[in-house]
Amino acid sequence: MPAVRSGAAAPRPPEAALTWTDPVTGRQGFLVIDRLVRGLASGGLRMREGCRYEEVRELAAAMSVKEALHYDPAGRYLPMGGAKGGIDCDPLSSEARGVLSRFLAFIRPYVADHWATGDDLGTTTELIDEVLGELGVDGCIAPVVRTLDDPAAARKRFADAFAVEVDGIGLAELVGGCGVAEAALTVLDRDGITRSSATAVVQGFGAMGGATARYLHAAGVRVVGVSDVHGTVANPRGLTVEDMLRHRRAYGAVDRSRLGPADVLLERDACLALEADVLVPAATSYSIDGANQARIAARYIVEAANLPVTPDAEERLLRRGCVVVPDVVANSGTNAWWWWVLYGDVAPDAAASLAKVRAALRTLVTETLRLAEDAVCTPRQAARHLADARRDVLLSRPGAR
Repeated sequence: MPAVRSGAAAPRPPEAALTWTDPVTGRQGFLVIDRLVRGLASGGLRMREGCRYEEVRELAAAMSVKEALHYDPAGRYLPMGGAKGGIDCDPLSSEARGVLSRFLAFIRPYVADHWATGDDLGTTTELIDEVLGELGVDGCIAPVVRTLDDPAAARKRFADAFAVEVDGIGLAELVGGCGVAEAALTVLDRDGITRSSATAVVQGFGAMGGATARYLHAAGVRVVGVSDVHGTVANPRGLTVEDMLRHRRAYGAVDRSRLGPADVLLERDACLALEADVLVPAATSYSIDGANQARIAARYIVEAANLPVTPDAEERLLRRGCVVVPDVVANSGTNAWWWWVLYGDVAPDAAASLAKVRAALRTLVTETLRLAEDAVCTPRQAARHLADARRDVLLSRPGAR
């Protein structure tokens, strides 16, 4: 394998990028297609106050890496390019749905023919599909479905998978956190840290953070801290994760009336400084930067959110011995699972889906960290190199371009 180049490379310009201004509210929306493969690109649509073009551009580039990393020549799933959409609007505001509808109407040619999208911060797949239906587009995965030999069977597999629940929680919500937890367990196993002695802190207790905490706890890891928008809940002996999940409120809020007598309430960013083997940032982008990274005591950071650690912080953390398992690896299970189900690489049930996610993430984390150590680079640089190599193999296939 060619040598991995260290240092920050100049960003590759996207194949398409647009900025839209809502004629009604003045709100802005952004679409970035980092690259097309077979005329297709994949990536979610987020809505949050303060969303900016540069954020969407970086996320689109990351999606190109996530897609390529899971290319398996023996599988049916053929990875796409990466894309991302973003809208600068509070998703809870009364104007949010109208802004979303007008944005999707403006970019309708992309979502109809090229961009397969889905939920992200502030959106749901159900809402996006509802709006696209009003625009005459057959759902957020329409561009991919039309390329398959049996679209009806593919849609049925997809619907069946999304209908599955595990202990009252949808499988689609759990697969991503299962993958992040497996990434964390992989680094613990590599370091010879037994699961019964291992500790973890999860920043954010929504869909991804909650599922990650659940699977770490189930594996025997003590989850000693969890944060939400209101603060941090900590207990060095371990939190009662399943009980916290059962009584979790909207938007990942911990029900503080249900906490145990030994649980301690701290300020929100205190989660960063808690002693733990693994810190899982599962809240927002750029939550760990060059300033607050100095507070982190964990040996590993396993990224559940998209872009939670800035490049400057990642370099500083690595220099002092804290390794960041990047989002393009750790949280890639959700994206891959969507397409494994649609293409028929995994059965639309919990046992098969979770087993495939675990196996894929364990292999991918191991490969990424091994390459990073051999090439003396960050795991993120190693992941990009692996993605480039796999994309080259994909594009060498007849008709792949």
